[in-house]
Amino acid sequence: PVTNAEFAKFVKATGYQTIAERKPDPQDFPGVPEDKLVAGCAVFSPPNQEIPLDNPYAWWRYVPGANWQHPEGPGSTLKGLADHPVVHIAWDDAVAYAKWAGKRLPTEAEFEFAARGGLDRKRYAWGDELKPGGKWASNIFQGRFPHQNTADDGYLRTSPVKAFPANNFGLYDMAGNVWQWCADWYRPDYFEKLAGQGVAKNPTGPDDSFDPQEPGVPKRVQKSGSFLCSDHYCVR
Repeated sequence: PVTNAEFAKFVKATGYQTIAERKPDPQDFPGVPEDKLVAGCAVFSPPNQEIPLDNPYAWWRYVPGANWQHPEGPGSTLKGLADHPVVHIAWDDAVAYAKWAGKRLPTEAEFEFAARGGLDRKRYAWGDELKPGGKWASNIFQGRFPHQNTADDGYLRTSPVKAFPANNFGLYDMAGNVWQWCADWYRPDYFEKLAGQGVAKNPTGPDDSFDPQEPGVPKRVQKSGSFLCSDHYCVR
């Protein structure tokens, strides 16, 4: 993942302003009162007690002023987080950074190939055991999601990018810590359709996006999971 220090270099060199730092355009949110169109981002805000897991709004809160420089909202800073992954980054922000860095976002197939690190048919990016040798291999959520994180892996939220071992390709955080953007449009049926056509060589993703849970909302692929992934909630 891109660290805060790396992203700061990009912003300093270009003056780029992320989407979370921009006031929302009224044309994109028809009917929303003007006083609600405030720059900000969703911040993980765990409840104090166990709750049903059918409503994500119960643990996400829109915080005006939250952005990559102020990850928890106004008053929060990046002090001590230079080597942590940058957060509150929209797809367009990731594309802009990659272009500046002379790179590009991977396709979903490329990310899958990279995450496996040469392994085949393993449950996790590092093998079949969740805790090889009794040690956590990635930054995920331990305890009862979303209200009780035991931080058994050492981290309540994000972790430094090199806090956990790299995979066999030398890549860090291919699972856990923060979600990562891919170039592809999202369609849940894309790989199923490919499978019906035989072996696909280096597929580059569908031509458009469709999520049956939110028809009409175009989406890009996110991979790897994050520090919020729990066996109580988002496995698979």
